Amino acid sequence: MIQVHLRLPATSANLGPGFDSLALALKLYLHIDAERSEQFIIEAGGRDAKTCGATDNNLLIDTYTEVLASHNRALVPLKLGVHNEIPLGMGCGSSAAVRLAAVALASHFGGLAWSRDRMLTEASRREGHPDNAAACWLGGFVASASEGDLVQAISITPPPDWRAVLVMPDQPLATTASRAVLPSTWSRQDVVANLQRVALLTAAFATGKADAMAIAMSDRLHQPFRSGVCPLLPRLLPLAGKGGIAGVALSGAGPAVLLLTVSESAAVQARNLAASEVEGLGKVEFLTCQLENEPVAF
Repeated sequence: MIQVHLRLPATSANLGPGFDSLALALKLYLHIDAERSEQFIIEAGGRDAKTCGATDNNLLIDTYTEVLASHNRALVPLKLGVHNEIPLGMGCGSSAAVRLAAVALASHFGGLAWSRDRMLTEASRREGHPDNAAACWLGGFVASASEGDLVQAISITPPPDWRAVLVMPDQPLATTASRAVLPSTWSRQDVVANLQRVALLTAAFATGKADAMAIAMSDRLHQPFRSGVCPLLPRLLPLAGKGGIAGVALSGAGPAVLLLTVSESAAVQARNLAASEVEGLGKVEFLTCQLENEPVAF
Protein backbone atom coordinates (compact mmCIF):
# COMPACT_ATOMS: atom_id res chain seq x y z
CA MET A 1 0.00 0.00 0.00
CA ILE A 2 1.14 3.55 -0.73
CA GLN A 3 1.48 5.46 2.52
CA VAL A 4 1.61 9.25 2.84
CA HIS A 5 3.46 10.84 5.74
CA LEU A 6 2.86 14.42 6.88
CA ARG A 7 4.58 16.37 9.64
CA LEU A 8 2.93 19.71 10.36
CA PRO A 9 4.21 22.16 12.99
CA ALA A 10 2.44 24.14 15.66
CA THR A 11 2.12 27.87 15.10
CA SER A 12 1.73 31.00 17.16
CA ALA A 13 -0.42 33.42 15.19
CA ASN A 14 -1.86 36.92 15.76
CA LEU A 15 1.75 37.48 16.74
CA GLY A 16 1.77 40.61 18.90
CA PRO A 17 0.38 43.37 16.66
CA GLY A 18 -0.05 41.04 13.67
CA PHE A 19 -3.73 40.21 14.16
CA ASP A 20 -4.76 37.67 11.48
CA SER A 21 -1.56 38.39 9.55
CA LEU A 22 1.68 37.34 11.32
CA ALA A 23 2.60 33.93 12.70
CA LEU A 24 5.57 31.85 13.78
CA ALA A 25 6.09 28.10 13.21
CA LEU A 26 7.21 26.00 16.19
CA LYS A 27 8.89 22.61 16.44
CA LEU A 28 5.93 20.80 17.94
CA TYR A 29 4.32 18.53 15.40
CA LEU A 30 1.24 16.74 14.21
CA HIS A 31 2.48 13.54 12.55
CA ILE A 32 0.10 11.70 10.22
CA ASP A 33 0.59 8.46 8.28
CA ALA A 34 -2.25 7.69 5.88
CA GLU A 35 -3.13 4.84 3.54
CA ARG A 36 -6.27 3.60 1.78
CA SER A 37 -8.61 1.48 3.84
CA GLU A 38 -12.09 -0.06 3.70
CA GLN A 39 -13.23 2.27 6.49
CA PHE A 40 -11.85 5.15 8.52
CA ILE A 41 -9.50 3.93 11.23
CA ILE A 42 -7.39 6.12 13.50
CA GLU A 43 -4.57 4.90 15.69
CA ALA A 44 -3.63 7.89 17.84
CA GLY A 45 -0.87 8.68 20.30
CA GLY A 46 0.73 11.71 21.92
CA ARG A 47 -1.11 14.67 23.42
CA ASP A 48 -4.91 14.43 23.58
CA ALA A 49 -4.79 10.99 21.96
CA LYS A 50 -8.41 10.20 22.87
CA THR A 51 -9.67 13.32 21.06
CA CYS A 52 -7.39 12.80 18.08
CA GLY A 53 -8.37 9.13 17.81
CA ALA A 54 -12.16 9.56 17.79
CA THR A 55 -13.65 9.08 14.32
CA ASP A 56 -16.89 10.93 15.16
CA ASN A 57 -16.77 14.75 14.97
CA ASN A 58 -13.14 14.51 13.90
CA LEU A 59 -11.89 17.68 12.20
CA LEU A 60 -9.38 15.78 10.07
CA ILE A 61 -11.91 13.28 8.70
CA ASP A 62 -14.69 15.84 8.37
CA THR A 63 -12.53 18.32 6.43
CA TYR A 64 -11.08 15.58 4.23
CA THR A 65 -14.60 14.35 3.43
CA GLU A 66 -15.90 17.86 2.74
CA VAL A 67 -13.05 18.68 0.35
CA LEU A 68 -13.60 15.52 -1.67
CA ALA A 69 -17.38 16.04 -1.80
CA SER A 70 -17.12 19.71 -2.79
CA HIS A 71 -14.91 18.77 -5.75
CA ASN A 72 -17.00 15.79 -6.86
CA ARG A 73 -14.49 13.16 -5.85
CA ALA A 74 -15.40 9.75 -4.49
CA LEU A 75 -14.79 9.26 -0.79
CA VAL A 76 -11.64 7.21 -0.13
CA PRO A 77 -11.60 5.93 3.48
CA LEU A 78 -8.22 6.04 5.18
CA LYS A 79 -6.31 4.27 7.89
CA LEU A 80 -4.61 7.05 9.83
CA GLY A 81 -1.71 6.87 12.24
CA VAL A 82 -1.72 10.09 14.24
CA HIS A 83 0.86 11.24 16.76
CA ASN A 84 0.16 14.68 18.14
CA GLU A 85 2.50 17.05 19.99
CA ILE A 86 0.45 20.24 19.53
CA PRO A 87 -1.62 21.41 22.53
CA LEU A 88 -5.32 21.57 21.67
CA GLY A 89 -7.41 24.65 22.42
CA MET A 90 -4.40 26.70 23.51
CA GLY A 91 -3.87 28.96 20.50
CA CYS A 92 -1.05 26.87 19.03
CA GLY A 93 -2.50 26.29 15.57
CA SER A 94 -3.82 22.76 16.02
CA SER A 95 -6.86 23.35 13.79
CA ALA A 96 -4.74 24.84 10.99
CA ALA A 97 -2.39 21.85 11.06
CA VAL A 98 -5.35 19.46 10.89
CA ARG A 99 -7.06 21.34 8.05
CA LEU A 100 -3.85 21.49 6.03
CA ALA A 101 -3.35 17.77 6.57
CA ALA A 102 -6.92 17.07 5.45
CA VAL A 103 -6.57 19.21 2.33
CA ALA A 104 -3.24 17.59 1.42
CA LEU A 105 -4.69 14.10 1.89
CA ALA A 106 -7.77 14.97 -0.18
CA SER A 107 -5.54 16.32 -2.94
CA HIS A 108 -3.50 13.11 -2.95
CA PHE A 109 -6.12 10.39 -2.47
CA GLY A 110 -8.80 12.27 -4.41
CA GLY A 111 -6.53 12.80 -7.41
CA LEU A 112 -6.92 16.59 -7.28
CA ALA A 113 -3.18 17.11 -7.77
CA TRP A 114 -3.29 20.60 -6.29
CA SER A 115 -0.23 22.81 -6.09
CA ARG A 116 1.17 23.80 -2.70
CA ASP A 117 -0.30 27.28 -3.14
CA ARG A 118 -3.72 25.83 -3.92
CA MET A 119 -3.62 23.65 -0.81
CA LEU A 120 -2.65 26.62 1.36
CA THR A 121 -5.49 28.70 -0.11
CA GLU A 122 -8.05 25.95 0.55
CA ALA A 123 -6.93 25.47 4.17
CA SER A 124 -6.82 29.23 4.81
CA ARG A 125 -10.33 29.66 3.47
CA ARG A 126 -11.58 26.98 5.81
CA GLU A 127 -9.69 28.53 8.74
CA GLY A 128 -11.16 31.96 7.99
CA HIS A 129 -7.75 33.67 8.09
CA PRO A 130 -4.36 32.82 6.56
CA ASP A 131 -1.82 33.38 9.35
CA ASN A 132 -1.80 29.99 11.10
CA ALA A 133 -2.07 27.94 7.92
CA ALA A 134 0.63 29.95 6.11
CA ALA A 135 3.16 29.61 8.94
CA CYS A 136 2.38 25.91 9.35
CA TRP A 137 2.80 25.26 5.61
CA LEU A 138 5.84 27.47 4.96
CA GLY A 139 7.71 27.50 8.27
CA GLY A 140 9.56 30.45 9.80
CA PHE A 141 8.11 33.84 10.62
CA VAL A 142 5.34 34.39 8.07
CA ALA A 143 3.52 37.51 6.92
CA SER A 144 0.32 36.70 5.05
CA ALA A 145 -2.68 38.38 3.44
CA SER A 146 -5.76 37.21 1.57
CA GLU A 147 -7.50 38.88 -1.35
CA GLY A 148 -10.63 37.04 -2.36
CA ASP A 149 -9.58 33.44 -2.98
CA LEU A 150 -5.89 34.34 -3.22
CA VAL A 151 -3.48 33.96 -0.29
CA GLN A 152 -0.08 35.63 -0.43
CA ALA A 153 2.45 34.65 2.19
CA ILE A 154 6.17 35.27 2.65
CA SER A 155 8.38 33.38 5.09
CA ILE A 156 11.38 34.92 6.85
CA THR A 157 13.91 32.64 8.55
CA PRO A 158 14.58 33.69 12.17
CA PRO A 159 17.99 33.09 13.78
CA PRO A 160 18.40 29.37 14.60
CA ASP A 161 19.26 29.97 18.25
CA TRP A 162 15.97 31.71 19.05
CA ARG A 163 13.54 29.78 21.21
CA ALA A 164 9.85 30.01 22.07
CA VAL A 165 8.53 29.33 25.56
CA LEU A 166 4.81 28.53 25.65
CA VAL A 167 3.08 29.20 28.95
CA MET A 168 -0.27 27.39 29.09
CA PRO A 169 -3.07 27.29 31.67
CA ASP A 170 -4.91 24.12 32.54
CA GLN A 171 -8.13 24.98 30.67
CA PRO A 172 -8.41 25.52 26.88
CA LEU A 173 -10.22 28.43 25.26
CA ALA A 174 -12.31 28.27 22.10
CA THR A 175 -11.29 30.72 19.38
CA THR A 176 -14.91 31.80 19.02
CA ALA A 177 -15.02 32.79 22.70
CA SER A 178 -11.77 34.71 22.38
CA ARG A 179 -12.96 36.56 19.26
CA ALA A 180 -16.25 37.43 20.93
CA VAL A 181 -14.56 39.86 23.33
CA LEU A 182 -13.05 41.97 20.52
CA PRO A 183 -14.55 45.35 19.59
CA SER A 184 -15.97 45.99 16.13
CA THR A 185 -14.03 49.25 15.64
CA TRP A 186 -10.74 50.74 16.80
CA SER A 187 -9.38 54.26 17.03
CA ARG A 188 -7.06 55.64 14.36
CA GLN A 189 -4.37 56.09 17.01
CA ASP A 190 -4.46 52.40 17.94
CA VAL A 191 -4.50 51.24 14.32
CA VAL A 192 -1.49 53.42 13.47
CA ALA A 193 0.37 52.16 16.54
CA ASN A 194 -0.18 48.58 15.40
CA LEU A 195 0.88 49.33 11.83
CA GLN A 196 4.14 50.74 13.18
CA ARG A 197 4.74 47.66 15.29
CA VAL A 198 3.89 45.21 12.51
CA ALA A 199 6.51 46.89 10.33
CA LEU A 200 9.04 46.90 13.16
CA LEU A 201 8.36 43.27 14.09
CA THR A 202 8.80 42.09 10.51
CA ALA A 203 12.08 44.00 10.21
CA ALA A 204 13.26 42.64 13.56
CA PHE A 205 12.72 39.05 12.45
CA ALA A 206 14.36 39.73 9.09
CA THR A 207 17.47 41.25 10.69
CA GLY A 208 17.61 39.25 13.93
CA LYS A 209 17.33 42.38 16.08
CA ALA A 210 15.95 40.91 19.29
CA ASP A 211 16.40 44.18 21.18
CA ALA A 212 13.48 45.62 19.17
CA MET A 213 11.07 42.83 20.16
CA ALA A 214 9.74 44.26 23.43
CA ILE A 215 8.17 47.18 21.57
CA ALA A 216 7.61 45.38 18.26
CA MET A 217 5.50 42.62 19.84
CA SER A 218 3.23 45.00 21.76
CA ASP A 219 -0.36 45.35 20.59
CA ARG A 220 -3.48 47.51 20.95
CA LEU A 221 -6.01 45.70 18.76
CA HIS A 222 -6.66 42.34 20.40
CA GLN A 223 -4.50 41.59 23.44
CA PRO A 224 -5.94 44.30 25.75
CA PHE A 225 -9.44 42.90 25.18
CA ARG A 226 -8.43 39.25 25.51
CA SER A 227 -6.67 39.73 28.84
CA GLY A 228 -9.96 39.11 30.63
CA VAL A 229 -10.33 35.61 29.18
CA CYS A 230 -6.57 34.87 29.07
CA PRO A 231 -5.45 35.52 32.67
CA LEU A 232 -1.79 34.59 32.07
CA LEU A 233 -1.40 37.45 29.59
CA PRO A 234 -1.55 40.49 31.93
CA ARG A 235 0.86 38.76 34.31
CA LEU A 236 3.41 38.02 31.58
CA LEU A 237 3.25 41.04 29.26
CA PRO A 238 5.31 43.23 31.64
CA LEU A 239 8.20 40.74 31.36
CA ALA A 240 9.03 41.79 27.77
CA GLY A 241 12.66 42.90 27.66
CA LYS A 242 13.47 41.39 31.07
CA GLY A 243 15.21 38.24 32.29
CA GLY A 244 16.11 36.79 28.89
CA ILE A 245 12.66 37.49 27.42
CA ALA A 246 12.94 39.44 24.16
CA GLY A 247 9.19 39.75 23.60
CA VAL A 248 5.83 38.52 24.87
CA ALA A 249 2.60 37.88 22.96
CA LEU A 250 -0.59 35.94 23.22
CA SER A 251 -0.28 32.74 21.21
CA GLY A 252 -3.01 32.79 18.61
CA ALA A 253 -6.34 33.53 20.27
CA GLY A 254 -4.96 32.24 23.58
CA PRO A 255 -5.05 31.26 26.31
CA ALA A 256 -1.35 30.29 25.94
CA VAL A 257 1.26 33.04 26.02
CA LEU A 258 4.48 32.97 23.97
CA LEU A 259 7.78 34.21 25.36
CA LEU A 260 10.40 34.78 22.67
CA THR A 261 14.03 34.29 23.72
CA VAL A 262 17.33 34.39 21.85
CA SER A 263 18.92 31.18 23.20
CA GLU A 264 18.31 27.98 25.14
CA SER A 265 19.85 29.44 28.28
CA ALA A 266 17.68 32.55 27.97
CA ALA A 267 14.65 30.27 27.65
CA VAL A 268 15.52 28.64 30.98
CA GLN A 269 15.83 32.06 32.58
CA ALA A 270 12.51 33.11 31.02
CA ARG A 271 10.70 30.04 32.34
CA ASN A 272 11.94 30.67 35.86
CA LEU A 273 10.90 34.31 35.77
CA ALA A 274 7.50 33.53 34.26
CA ALA A 275 6.84 30.77 36.79
CA SER A 276 7.15 33.24 39.66
CA GLU A 277 4.81 35.70 37.93
CA VAL A 278 1.97 33.23 37.32
CA GLU A 279 2.10 31.67 40.78
CA GLY A 280 -1.39 31.38 42.23
CA LEU A 281 -3.16 31.08 38.86
CA GLY A 282 -3.56 27.32 39.05
CA LYS A 283 -1.79 24.61 37.10
CA VAL A 284 0.47 26.06 34.41
CA GLU A 285 2.49 24.11 31.82
CA PHE A 286 5.70 25.36 30.19
CA LEU A 287 6.91 24.10 26.81
CA THR A 288 10.20 25.28 25.31
CA CYS A 289 10.71 24.64 21.61
CA GLN A 290 12.84 25.66 18.68
CA LEU A 291 11.41 27.62 15.78
CA GLU A 292 10.52 25.58 12.68
CA ASN A 293 12.13 27.17 9.63
CA GLU A 294 11.37 24.49 7.00
CA PRO A 295 8.20 24.09 4.93
CA VAL A 296 6.02 21.00 5.20
CA ALA A 297 7.33 18.30 2.90
CA PHE A 298 4.65 16.95 0.56
